[in-house]
Amino acid sequence: MGLMAAEGVVCGYGAADEILKGAALTVAAGEMVAVIGPNGAGKSTLLKAIAGLLRVKSGTILLDGAPVQALSPGDRARRGIGFVPQEANVFASMTVRENLEMGGLIERTQTRARIEALFARFPMLAVKRRAAARTLSGGQRQILAMAMALMVAPRLLLLDEPSAGLSPAAAETLFDTIADIHRAGTSIVMVEQNAREALMIADRGVVLVDGRTVRDGPARAMAEDQEVRRLFLGG
Repeated sequence: MGLMAAEGVVCGYGAADEILKGAALTVAAGEMVAVIGPNGAGKSTLLKAIAGLLRVKSGTILLDGAPVQALSPGDRARRGIGFVPQEANVFASMTVRENLEMGGLIERTQTRARIEALFARFPMLAVKRRAAARTLSGGQRQILAMAMALMVAPRLLLLDEPSAGLSPAAAETLFDTIADIHRAGTSIVMVEQNAREALMIADRGVVLVDGRTVRDGPARAMAEDQEVRRLFLGG
């Protein structure tokens, strides 16, 4: 069953600026989709359009078959869309627990129970619950950022370059965490420059080039495709 469908999406960062030129993306319930492509292809722009952070000039974004492009980011979060941006995704001066409380503002009645559930799910966060977010390692901050998004129990989690700037070891731990979140039932769209690792844990791969969707298929097959390997996976 289709959870989210974006079709013919055109948008950018200014009146005359079109980064996306008719991009398409679908996500089934329980599916993980890796979006790959060259720098400037519009991958992050597509996530921001789905999350409601950019106004769509034309095209449709459907959640459960109903259009959401007129809804605010907060209303989309209430409908089940969680977004983790690449940068500025935690409150550095706040403690780990305070960050989770901020993530739960939309549904305050569930905040305490969900924080305890996330501490059980991510023991590292429980250990660091009183530590300021700025004291965490890069990988730990990314896990905190994802946990903040999980505070609203999203059905669709949008991850923008989660492994950016991380060491190989930290990135490996992060990808394991993302795979665990997916196995627990959350649908995920992940934009990643680390294309090989993203495709290895995803169900489907989508290639974006110059604001358009040019490939869409099973992730493992895409990881083995000679053209995709040559263009995006380093041979």
